[in-house]
Parts: sequence; structure tokens; C-alpha cells
Amino acid sequence: MGPNGSGKTTLINLLIGALLADTGAVRLGANLAVATLNQQRDSLDASVTVADALTGGGDTVTVNGRAKHVVSYMKDFLFTAEQARTPLGKLSGGERGRLMLAQALAKPSNLLVLDEPTNDLDMETLDVLEDMLADYPGTVLLISHDRDFLDRLVNGVIAPEGNGRWLDYAGGYSDMLAQRGSDLTREPRSTEPSRVNKEPKAPARLEPQPARRRMTFKDKHALETLPAAIATLRAEAATLQSKLDDPQYYARDRTAFEQTSAALGDLQRRIEAAEAQWLELEILREELAGDGA
Repeated sequence: MGPNGSGKTTLINLLIGALLADTGAVRLGANLAVATLNQQRDSLDASVTVADALTGGGDTVTVNGRAKHVVSYMKDFLFTAEQARTPLGKLSGGERGRLMLAQALAKPSNLLVLDEPTNDLDMETLDVLEDMLADYPGTVLLISHDRDFLDRLVNGVIAPEGNGRWLDYAGGYSDMLAQRGSDLTREPRSTEPSRVNKEPKAPARLEPQPARRRMTFKDKHALETLPAAIATLRAEAATLQSKLDDPQYYARDRTAFEQTSAALGDLQRRIEAAEAQWLELEILREELAGDGA
């Protein structure tokens, strides 16, 4: 990551062989298979259906070496079964963004290159992106100004130090700040550092909410029992997902497939709600412990 104009895209294009270096050399692995996320949504053929855009014509998509029915794969990206035959020209901007993400992740690759992947994505698509990248079996190389996104996903940050020098820092964005001792303010060509300097102050606003100064018995009980409940829900979701991963399931029994998909969606919503409740209670417990309550 780095300020606008610091050469992030140029550096990545050099690393993957899309650009030739003026001096020096870049050595690429013999088995390197690169997939990129095309940000030009207008490049999509408006007459092609969602299913055909993902499969090239057919019923299955191969993801991480496993065949998966295209409708099941679509559901991973929040599409419905009915949208399989929808022309791309009928999709909303957010749906087009999800489709292009699905296309990139369906390509056989061991290196996924994403240039500002979070731009113009709605919250649901951002959640999908994070989940998919967390499960990606290869290496992800991305450009992003989203500090929280980097902190949640990456284990290394490459940042400009000026005069063409780039340094690799272990950890996420916050780890880079701790190691560097300063934010990315050394690049004179960008006005962004003024915004970057302000962001680290945000935690000062995250003070305990005065409206909740104690944990009720119900809160304590929920904090103790929610982890087991979440684990049970996840196991149930995994069972349903294994059914949907069967490439022949949709063809054998479409009604059962759709019922299973609906049940999985309901489970996932319950899991998210339970996780959010547990996190809220855990934060409250830590705040009260810090206050000696």
C-alpha cells in the first residue's frame, strides 16, 4: 500500500511480468498461474447470462480443484438460482462486482492479484470478498487503501520509502505502523497522508458506553453458552454446504437443492447474529474488567 502516485500498480505489474523492467530482472516461477480481478465492469458482455459468464457454457465450475454446480457457486456470491439465466445487462452495479469477483476466483491460479478490490463494493460483497480470500489456497497480492481490510486479511505489507525503495513489513497495516514508527507520510506526491494521520486517532473515540455499566445474569449466561451454540450451527451449516457442493445435487432434485440453500442461508444469518452478540458481550466484559467492575 502507499499514497496515490507512489507506483503501487507499476510495482505489481513488474512483479507478475505484465511490465518489463527498465533495468534489472524479474524471475517468475515456472508454474506461476496468475488470476486478476478486472475492475472494468463495462467490459462484461451484456447479453451473456450469469451462468455462462462463470462456466463458459456448462453446468459446473471448478474451484480449487473441485467441481461445483454453477448455481451452488452463484449462491456463494449472493446470487439466487433464478438469476442463472439472467443477462448481465440486467444486473445492478453491486451484482456486477460480485460476478467479476466470482469469475476471478473460478480461474485456476496460485497467485491472485487484486488492484483496489474493495472499491465500490457494498457491505455484503465485502463480506463475500473477505471470506473467499481467507479460503484462497494460493498467494494473494493486493493493492488497497482500506486499513481494516488489510489488518483482517494480510500477513505482510509492502510500503514505499521514497526514491524507488519499497520495504516489506510483517503483519497487517497496524503492524506496519508499529514497525515503521510513522505512517506513510514520506511520499510528497499525495494528499492522502493527511487522512492517514487522522485515522490512528479513531480508537480514542471507542470508549465504554455509559449506558451499559454491568453485565446481567442473562448476559453472562449468553457469553458462556454462545461459543458452543455457534460451533453447533457451524457444523450444521457445513453439513448443508457439503450437500450443495455436489455437482449433481441440483440436477437430481431442484426443490431439495433450493430448500437446502434456503436453510443454509438462514443458518448463516443465525451464525452471524450469534457471533455479533458474543463479540459485543466479550467487549463489554473486557471493558468492565479494565474498569475494575
